[in-house]
Amino acid sequence: MKIRMGMVGGGQGAFIGAVHRMAANLDGQIELVAGAFSSDSARSKASGKELFLPEDRCYGSYAEMFAAEAKLPAEKRIEFVAIVTPNFLHFPIAKAALESGFHVLSDKPATLDLAEAKELARIVEKTGLLYGLTHNYTGYPLVKEARDLVRSGKLGAIRKVVVEYPQGWLAQRLEDSGQKQADWRTDPKRAGISCCVGDIGTHAENLAEYVTGLRIESLCADLSTFVEGRALDDDANVLLRFEEKNGVRAKGLLHCSQISIGEENGLNIRVYGTKGSLAWRQEEPNTLVLRRPDQPRALVRAGDGCLGAAAKAATRLPMGHPEAFLEAFANLYRNFAALVRARKEGTTPSEHALDVPGIADAVRGMAFIETVVASSRSADKWVSLPR
Repeated sequence: MKIRMGMVGGGQGAFIGAVHRMAANLDGQIELVAGAFSSDSARSKASGKELFLPEDRCYGSYAEMFAAEAKLPAEKRIEFVAIVTPNFLHFPIAKAALESGFHVLSDKPATLDLAEAKELARIVEKTGLLYGLTHNYTGYPLVKEARDLVRSGKLGAIRKVVVEYPQGWLAQRLEDSGQKQADWRTDPKRAGISCCVGDIGTHAENLAEYVTGLRIESLCADLSTFVEGRALDDDANVLLRFEEKNGVRAKGLLHCSQISIGEENGLNIRVYGTKGSLAWRQEEPNTLVLRRPDQPRALVRAGDGCLGAAAKAATRLPMGHPEAFLEAFANLYRNFAALVRARKEGTTPSEHALDVPGIADAVRGMAFIETVVASSRSADKWVSLPR
């Protein structure tokens, strides 16, 4: 039987909700059976109707959905909730879902602030339910290959990490045009204390820690709001100091921007060790560049038979057939569905299924956002991340 999903948010006019639905559906493991797709009851029900859901499973609010679904027989009710709303709603929805007995897979960042993230961690621990966070770039096969190359020691001790996420879509006051995505992301009440760092900087932070296995210990940040009248940051430059490992304390640079005209979705990472380096670009996700001082540079390609087990498990197509954003997103949904199924059946999930960002990543991301903002405002500059 498919794992039954309910969705909160992602109704008419929403971008990311459709992405989540396509990703959830890609492997045939998950079925969307209910939803509360908008804070407007009529629009929510209309959105559900467009998705061909039964009328009685199209709810006017998430509270109504959780109450009604909890009363249904176990074999019919939703098993997990996908949260695809603006940031300020993530915590109350996740809290209500968990306390109603439903697992949660949430868009990032996890909450509006760090205090909410810590409270959410306590709720997850108390309920014992599953919580996942859609840091979807960890789902790419060659990101997993990069992580495994670092873990294997083939790059040696890590010395330097450069991770960037430039975009240009907010170079003007797009929020004044009524564009929905720009409107809420630049609003402190709905986005939190950061726009650029909260929206895309957290992806860069998560990618750096995921690939290297190193935690950022402290940072020195310079945030800017280049567009006049905008309430939140639209550009960030951050120096990083990582934890010490193998006698080396890696240093790093993190740059994220939404005012870099001409840039589309330029997430990329370069990792430099004592034996070699690697580079990966999201806009060309099926190639990983591996460089060593005594050899020609190597291009590792998705679908290559020499990839490690984690990359192979995340690959669907033969070599030369591009896999990208939706497939990476779908890898998270497939793994999360496997965790839900294992929990339901009392079995042990595979190692690959466990590769889903969780509540620790949720707290980590919020701590990163708040530390970057604190550093940018501080005269001391170097600020430690909370442990």
